[in-house]
Amino acid sequence: MSALSAWFWNERFWLPQNVTWADLADTESGEQYPRAGHLLYAFPTALGIFAFRLLFERFLAKPCALRLGLQGKGPRKAQPNAILEKVFISITKCPDGKHLEGLSKQLDWDARKIQRWFRQRRNQDKPSLVTKFSESMWRFLFYLYIFSYGVWFLWTAPWFWDTRQCWYNYPYQPLTLALYYYYIQELAFYWSLMFSQFTDIKRKDFLIMFVHHLATVGLISFSYVNNMVRVGTLVMCLHDASDFLLEAAKMANYAKYQRLCDGFFMMFGLMFVTTRLVVYPTWILNTTMFESWELIGPYPSWWLFNGLLLILQVLHVIWSYLIMRIAYRSLTKGKVGDV
Repeated sequence: MSALSAWFWNERFWLPQNVTWADLADTESGEQYPRAGHLLYAFPTALGIFAFRLLFERFLAKPCALRLGLQGKGPRKAQPNAILEKVFISITKCPDGKHLEGLSKQLDWDARKIQRWFRQRRNQDKPSLVTKFSESMWRFLFYLYIFSYGVWFLWTAPWFWDTRQCWYNYPYQPLTLALYYYYIQELAFYWSLMFSQFTDIKRKDFLIMFVHHLATVGLISFSYVNNMVRVGTLVMCLHDASDFLLEAAKMANYAKYQRLCDGFFMMFGLMFVTTRLVVYPTWILNTTMFESWELIGPYPSWWLFNGLLLILQVLHVIWSYLIMRIAYRSLTKGKVGDV
């Protein structure tokens, strides 16, 4: 294990030339630098966030949803039937003509009645509008809070106004308490999303979002360990700038405020495309790839970090295309629909 640990934490991979982990130990003056062990505090914080979310959804979000007139009960449940339930779970949720014929003979039901049962059974698994609204309201609250915290923190940070400050005297950049809280809150939230995704509303993009959350956790942790936290805060704040608008659009959609939904979604699309396709490459990639090359030079983890950021840019292009497709459909059909 010691050999494996020494290989994984190889200084020549993680740190620039002539820098060791001992150089980043706590100083006598009380200055601290990021350490991998700090990230462990994200786990109890994630549990706390998850517990707070449960209380928020039950005592605040749900009453708000009911007050807006959303239905608290889900769709009508299908009539209990052991044979059809077994087919639904083990074979198919949408029986074809052959299955319908066999089930019709076995149960002495006509095909239309069996189709109606399967339709009700599929709808039975769908969450109620109150559940959807509550989940979106929680995410809206957190995304708005963490974006506001990021703007408040970065407004007085010198690297927000001059990105070259991200690399001056790197990696000897002390960790401040506000910066540490920013990182732990972001990391804990995405850990909580990974845990709760198995109990949240099951969506078609479940696997994609799981990989997204895993990649986000990896990038946040990676940038913290090798003390690229200054540019890391810029990346986090930039990506938080549009998320709360999407959740606002979802809430408006569930509450049947269509014009409000369309307006929020258009603002989300504009913010997303602007931050991901314009600001991200000209602000973030410019400093991580070119300014850092000039000031500190490349080293192994530098190449990996920039490689991950470039992959993220490819995902930005794909997601922007999908968002613009939805926006186009909204303009042609007059509404966004289910976001």
